[in-house]
Amino acid sequence: MPFDAASQPLSLPRWRSLSADEGDCRLSLTLEGRPLIQLRLVPGEVLEVHVQAICAERRQQALWAACYWLFARDPACQRLQWHLSDPLAQAQASGLLLATEDAGVYRSERTLFWQLPQPWLGESHDGVYPQQMHISNGKRHPLRAPKPRGEVYRRFDARLGAWVSLRTLEIEHDLERYNRWQNNPRVAHFWQEQGSLEQHREYLSKLEADPHTLTLIGCFDDQPFAYFEAYWAKEDRIAPFYPADDYDRGIHMLVGEENHRGPHKVASWMSALVHYLFLDDPRTQRVVAEPRADNAKMIGYMHDQCFHCEKEFDFPHKRAALMILGRERFFDRCTLV
Repeated sequence: MPFDAASQPLSLPRWRSLSADEGDCRLSLTLEGRPLIQLRLVPGEVLEVHVQAICAERRQQALWAACYWLFARDPACQRLQWHLSDPLAQAQASGLLLATEDAGVYRSERTLFWQLPQPWLGESHDGVYPQQMHISNGKRHPLRAPKPRGEVYRRFDARLGAWVSLRTLEIEHDLERYNRWQNNPRVAHFWQEQGSLEQHREYLSKLEADPHTLTLIGCFDDQPFAYFEAYWAKEDRIAPFYPADDYDRGIHMLVGEENHRGPHKVASWMSALVHYLFLDDPRTQRVVAEPRADNAKMIGYMHDQCFHCEKEFDFPHKRAALMILGRERFFDRCTLV
């Protein structure tokens, strides 16, 4: 959605506030009360960005914040053309700025910007885990990195005006919540995992010990509302049903709090979940899911997020729809704000 000078400041992960003063063809950003960057904008087929003033101590941060603001206020904006006399080597090395054939002219691409892991992943991200092939349970796959603990993803969703974040599930802290959610008739209809606290403790303990599955809690403004399982498809029961690549990730999804249902909330958390999985390892080229084939509402939501249904197939316990979203398609069409 467009932002103007009267709009609420757009908050960013681990920054208290980022606010703007916008007028005809100009933009000034202030970060936490301090001037950050002043721009002259020239609309056209590609938005041209001329830097008039920039905080010398925070140039990389300033360029990133300007890209964020301009891409977030207009999801249709795919490219920025920068006019810079002295670009940062760091900005070019990261992919934030790309050189062109014209001296002093650089561009920023929306598809590249949203693939930069920071600040969305925060301190949980340690880079790409080295590859060594491994065999477990008769399946050959890459050795997986140790599972993270704590918060793994955070982004401010400007459409909702709320933080969307993901953290790892902690059994002692989340068991009762998980038990309540699984025993909700609406959830139980699709998950069929209703049971006692001890049954759910055993279930979660098995997943905690399983290196191919990561259990996550979804939060809006730090309030838990959903449970997700992210798994490596190569080692999962889904692998025999399609040609799984070494770094494909799969997802199981459960919204437990009734006040966080609805298409606008799904668009926020599902895009965040997929975004996290693609950022977590740049070798991940596909995210897959296998909802029940009769779960038309969830399948519809996934279509809205650019998943496509490859086929239907039979698990022992359900008829499933194989839903697939490719990395290129996600970042080409993503409407992250």
